[in-house]
Amino acid sequence: MDIIVLAGGLSTERDVSFKTGSMVASALKENGHRVILLDVFMGYSDKEENLDGIFDRADEISVKVDDIPEVAPDLAAVKASRKDQSPCFFGPNVIRMCQMADIVFMALHGENGENGKLQAAFDLLGIKYTGSDYLSSAIAMNKGMAKQLFASAGIPAPRGIAMKKENREDDVTKLPLTLPCVVKPCCGGSSIGVTIVRDAAEFKKALDEAFHWEDELVIEEYVKGREFSVGVIEGKALPVIEIAPIQGFYDYKNKYKAGSAVETCPADLPEEVSAQMRKYAEQVAEVIGLDTYSRSDFLLDENNHMYCLEANTLPGMTPTSLLPQEAAVIGINFNELCEKLIAISMKKYEG
Repeated sequence: MDIIVLAGGLSTERDVSFKTGSMVASALKENGHRVILLDVFMGYSDKEENLDGIFDRADEISVKVDDIPEVAPDLAAVKASRKDQSPCFFGPNVIRMCQMADIVFMALHGENGENGKLQAAFDLLGIKYTGSDYLSSAIAMNKGMAKQLFASAGIPAPRGIAMKKENREDDVTKLPLTLPCVVKPCCGGSSIGVTIVRDAAEFKKALDEAFHWEDELVIEEYVKGREFSVGVIEGKALPVIEIAPIQGFYDYKNKYKAGSAVETCPADLPEEVSAQMRKYAEQVAEVIGLDTYSRSDFLLDENNHMYCLEANTLPGMTPTSLLPQEAAVIGINFNELCEKLIAISMKKYEG
């Protein structure tokens, strides 16, 4: 197959996306496919190119990827560096190249990768892609909306409120909240802009940080407990994985710097607790409509009460990512996982 692995973009997870894309592209090439790793925002060239035989030049065309930095990218600088300075999100030649591919492997993370906009555009343009459709992607990306669906399905989640920038309230005592609490962007990822607030004096600073990234926030009760994640492929949960950061919480640095967290799969849990968490992950996928693959994150307190934090529609596929580790436990290696995700995604285009 001729495959475009689409990465980069304009989200805070741009660098993470490149690492996912690089690993996926390498695996798919090893599997015998012709693969181009393409930056959806920068595109290829800034001229009207003759794209005939473009997959014969895949290595020449593909983005070259470095390790993930410990800080989020400067998106203003990324925008300024694009040669054509077009207001269009899609970089030069991206749409034409994706239309030439048999399928596009979505290696994007964050805004305009997981929020459904790109999926909707591809649906209209007749471009096949991996992962969930536009509607389920949009719902999952909005943590406030997802939490409402969790509640309707009886899936436990931390109590909280939504706050928009135009209705900002810096005095936590005027809100239906108790401290400590967690302040986070509504549609962000990789824990960027997330702060655990332990006293009222920290609240304003936490709002400043989160509103720097987005105009809408979710503010939740703080649940002290162990952190877990559960991948779901075609409606069936994978083994539970536990994530134990060596320092602090599972933030951007701890997610992507090797050695910053201890990950255990299968997680050391009583079978009934593990089974319940897997069941909730399957329910999350069902209620949101994530019918291809996804990953849900959980907290478990000292009384074994569990809380679903969010669903991820395009789980990371980096050296420290969770979904590949879970798949490996049931005998699916990384190359096989990439191939499986393509095969599952192609089913929705049959008939």
